Amino acid sequence: MNLPRFLAGRLFTGAIVLWGAATLTFIMMHLTSGDTAIAILGGPDAMPTAEQIAAVRAEYGLDRPFLVQYGDWLWRLLHGDLGQSYRLRIPVSEAIGDQIWPTLQLGLTSAVLAFVLAIASATLTVRRKQGWIGTLASVGELVLVAMPVFVIGIALLLVFAFYFPVLPVANAPGLAGLVLPALTLALPMAATLAQVLRQELEDVLEQPFILTARARGLSDLGTRFGHALRHALMPVITLSGFFLAALIAGAAITESLFSRPGVGRLLVDASNTTDVPVVIGITIISALFYVIASIAVDLVGAVVDPRTVAR
Repeated sequence: MNLPRFLAGRLFTGAIVLWGAATLTFIMMHLTSGDTAIAILGGPDAMPTAEQIAAVRAEYGLDRPFLVQYGDWLWRLLHGDLGQSYRLRIPVSEAIGDQIWPTLQLGLTSAVLAFVLAIASATLTVRRKQGWIGTLASVGELVLVAMPVFVIGIALLLVFAFYFPVLPVANAPGLAGLVLPALTLALPMAATLAQVLRQELEDVLEQPFILTARARGLSDLGTRFGHALRHALMPVITLSGFFLAALIAGAAITESLFSRPGVGRLLVDASNTTDVPVVIGITIISALFYVIASIAVDLVGAVVDPRTVAR
C-alpha cells in the first residue's frame, strides 16, 4: 500500500474539485442573481434610490469588471476569507459555523440509520426473493428510491401529526425532534444501499469459503453476518461516501420541512434573498465535505480490501 502517494493524489483531486465547485457557483450566481446591489438594499420593494445603489456597488466592488471581482474573490478565498453575508451583515464563516452542528447532527444520524437499515434488510432478505418477505422488501425499496425526499417527509409529517402523534413533527430539542428528519433522509438512502448490498451478498454466498463455513456447522445467519457481509460491503461503502456528500442538499429540504435550523435552511434563505457570499460559501463547504468523505471512503475501503490502493 503506497499510502502517501494515494493521499497526495486524492488531495490534489480534491483541490481541483473545490476550485471547480467554487468557480462554477460564483459564475452562475452572478449570471442569475439579478442586481445584487438592489438585493443588498432589501429588494425592489425597498425602493432604493440610484445614489444608494451606486454607493453599495462601490462598497462591495460590484461596479468593477467581472474578472476583477472573480480574481479578488479567489485571492480572499485562498486566504480563508469567505466574505460577508449581504443579509446577515456577518462573516460567512460565522454564519455557517452557527448552523453547521444541527446539519452535521442530522446528517450523521441519517447516515448511521441508513447503514443499519440497509444491512438489516439486505442480510435478512437475501435469497428470499420468491417469498413474501423478499417481495415486500424489494417493493418497499423501489418505492422509497423513486420517491423524492420532500414526499417522504410530508408523508411522515402526516402520519405522525394526525394518526400516531407520538413524535414531534416540528423543531424540538433532543433525540425525539431528530427522528423524523433523520428518517426522511435515511429511508431512500437505505433502500438504495440495501439493493446493492443484497446483490453483492447473492454473489458472495456462492463462494467456496461460504460453503466451507456452512460445512463446519455455522448457522445461516452466522454465515451471513460473520463471513459474507464483510466481503460484500465494498460497493456499499463507496456509495455511502456519495450519499454523505449529498446530505447537505437533502438537508436543505428536510430542515425547511421540519423547521429545523441548519446549513440547508441557511442555503434556502440565502438563495431566496440573493445572498451570494453565503450561497458560494455553503457550496465550498459542501464540496469540502465531499472531498473529505471521498478520502475517508477510500481509506475505509483500503482497510476492508487493501487491493484498492495496492498499486
